[in-house]
Amino acid sequence: MTRRLRFRGESRHKVDGKGRVSIPASFRRVLEAGDPDWTEGLCPNFVIVYGDHRRNFLECFTIDEMERVEDKIARMPRASQKRKLLERLYSTQSVTTSVDDTGRIVLPAKLREKIGIQGEAYFASNLDTFQIWEPGTFEAEELSKMEEELDDLPDGFDPAMFLDAEEV
Repeated sequence: MTRRLRFRGESRHKVDGKGRVSIPASFRRVLEAGDPDWTEGLCPNFVIVYGDHRRNFLECFTIDEMERVEDKIARMPRASQKRKLLERLYSTQSVTTSVDDTGRIVLPAKLREKIGIQGEAYFASNLDTFQIWEPGTFEAEELSKMEEELDDLPDGFDPAMFLDAEEV
């Protein structure tokens, strides 16, 4: 079985006036492994999905992972509304970019404005993807949501028990 690298961790990074921001080093290794055209000395490509008006973060996919998503969409009936919606959300509302040789990317002004990034960006892993957030938005929305979900669990409940639940 081929070992598949995953994104892990979280970090905050400065964003300069031109929108340049460093990608966490461990994330760069996953991007390299997930770009079939990458070889030593080249810069890995990946896809940033910015999505619709409701999305307040950027979702970043390796080339391989985005192709898996696109393959699922391509198997849907061509004229279906679901396919059209998913094509717009994942294909139209996305941009392919690359990590430069210093480990940075340029976040276009349109994307920075969409999610409110100014001086810092927050990177959060999600196994097969990672997200880029405005740090205050992440803390206010995602962390508080997770805390509420944990508070709703019975006393003494270990969330690791979810790992043993039957697959859906």
